[in-house]
Amino acid sequence: MQDVLPVMPGYLRGTLVGLALGLIGVFGIARWLNPYEPDGTPRLLSTHSQLGLPPCTFLEITKKRFGGEGIPCPSCGMTTSFALLMHGDLVNSLQANYAGTAIALLCLVAIPWLLACASRQRILFIRSMEKAIVIVTIAFLGLMMVRWAIVLAMIRWGGS
Repeated sequence: MQDVLPVMPGYLRGTLVGLALGLIGVFGIARWLNPYEPDGTPRLLSTHSQLGLPPCTFLEITKKRFGGEGIPCPSCGMTTSFALLMHGDLVNSLQANYAGTAIALLCLVAIPWLLACASRQRILFIRSMEKAIVIVTIAFLGLMMVRWAIVLAMIRWGGS
């Protein structure tokens, strides 16, 4: 006897399409942002300020507390990495924040997948959505923390 998967309800298909459209919007904004300094060198941080957002609180507090450049937070450079990737600058995107580049690439792959799932009315290639979300979240947070540890070590022992 063959197992028959239930058809995905309309609200869930709408949610998947909404998520895909939201990601397309995020990448549209990333493409609109200018991740380069006026002299053409790529930024590593603070591209989000073009959206009217304040500077990184963690970075600002550590500037005041320790002086100098400050210490970037684990997510510093993520907006810049998305923007650089959307400008086709993979190398500098990885330099800005390779965890951000990884999540951006995953989200780029997710857009057609979300639309295909909505169109086919089934979750494709994944047996357990909950397990997949947990694995991706843990992997992303782990990658972000490893990157941050490397950045902190470079600041501590490398001087910049």
